[in-house]
Amino acid sequence: MHQIKFGTSGWRGIFGEDFVMENCRVVTQAIADHLIAAGGQERGLIIGHDSRFLGERFARETACVLAGAGIPSFLCNRDTPTPVIAGEILRRGTSGGINFTASHNPAEYNGIKFSPDWGGPALPQITRDIEDRANAMLGTECYRVMPLDEALLSGMVEEIDPRPDYFAALEKLIDFRAIADSGMTIAVNPLFSTGRGYLDELLQRTGVKTICVNNYRDPYFGGFPPEPAQKYIGDFIGRVKADPSINLGLATDGDADRYGIVDEDGSFIEPNYILALLYDYFLRVRDRRGNAARSVATSHFLDAVADFYGQQVHETPVGFKYIGEYIRDGQILIGGEESAGLTVAGHVPEKDGILACLLVAEMVATEGKTLRHLLTELYRRVGEFHTHRDNIRLSPELEQEFARKLASPPDNIAGEKITRVVDIDGTKFFFVDGSWMLFRKSGTEPVVRIYCEAGNPRRLNKLCRAAKGFIGL
Repeated sequence: MHQIKFGTSGWRGIFGEDFVMENCRVVTQAIADHLIAAGGQERGLIIGHDSRFLGERFARETACVLAGAGIPSFLCNRDTPTPVIAGEILRRGTSGGINFTASHNPAEYNGIKFSPDWGGPALPQITRDIEDRANAMLGTECYRVMPLDEALLSGMVEEIDPRPDYFAALEKLIDFRAIADSGMTIAVNPLFSTGRGYLDELLQRTGVKTICVNNYRDPYFGGFPPEPAQKYIGDFIGRVKADPSINLGLATDGDADRYGIVDEDGSFIEPNYILALLYDYFLRVRDRRGNAARSVATSHFLDAVADFYGQQVHETPVGFKYIGEYIRDGQILIGGEESAGLTVAGHVPEKDGILACLLVAEMVATEGKTLRHLLTELYRRVGEFHTHRDNIRLSPELEQEFARKLASPPDNIAGEKITRVVDIDGTKFFFVDGSWMLFRKSGTEPVVRIYCEAGNPRRLNKLCRAAKGFIGL
């Protein structure tokens, strides 16, 4: 029997193997029991889903299990982005939300993400309690399912449309008039998923010329993972590159909490660079002041921008939940991760790909320059940063040897003197010139993730080779 295990953003599994209706009922009951034990169940939960197979059915069944446990719910009336659900949790003041999504994972996956009442991803102490409760109940009929008709009639379940209120929230954060007045043409790619009718409609309703691709629901996501990374959106990059009328390409992932940005010449702009560019834009053009937060795996480009303006950066473990805490507590202006997660002060403490795309559009429109031009200018002000990430699958022998090496970290790698070690999440080695490499072991498979950063491409390539050599490749 598969055990329930929550990762950095919920429990995920494969359809027909561990992700089956029975296990979803058990996890829902575990969430209900967690809330009841904490005494916070009376405010109810938001329930949503992305565009994967059976999303509506899983969401409805969850509402019925919650109703059986005496917990009211607000059921989204269509597939809904994760940041929209986060906003609705805060707007209604509910006890939290349950979202059926596997985000950017391939079509054969689905997942359950639980967010508590502050709107961000649940912290480890909460997910551990839900895990323990769920695993103790596996194989037992530990829940009562109230029929949906009865739950609706009794008021235990209410269908809602959270989109208008989310639109209103973004209209306070984005200068849509500047985007429209620029005369830009923007290509939008929701990757067949929940971003449909959000990013495109927000732009179109303010008069921005918009070209939409992959703008219908497809649970197979066109045959690729719904991740707006360069290797998966080649068709979109080609479309932007081939059409001289397009000034910017904007993409969102499976639950629209991640973003992918394409410059007018078809160049894919890495999320690490977008985070630094937007922070610079807020400080320099919007004239706002505030610190930033990033994960340990994210580029120090953000730190260089902060230093230039006399601000500070908080470093967190990987997982947006930790950045969300800083947003929740009003301690930062912007927070993000190298994996294309981003949010800003005054918005939800959850990553929002729709918001990120709109901020990039506003920045390009206001500055009147391409992203490549803006990046070159920022390099001149704060220095260059070049990053790379690899996922390395380990043999049992390599895995054992790698663990031994990290247990007693060396003082140099490939002749490079190590000046500092950070171990808040994985092991991060710094070198004399400020370059660094990070090793993070997967908690679910024999894979180590390598992150490297240097001041120029040649130095970066040397660092990546040294990192692989350290592993034994």
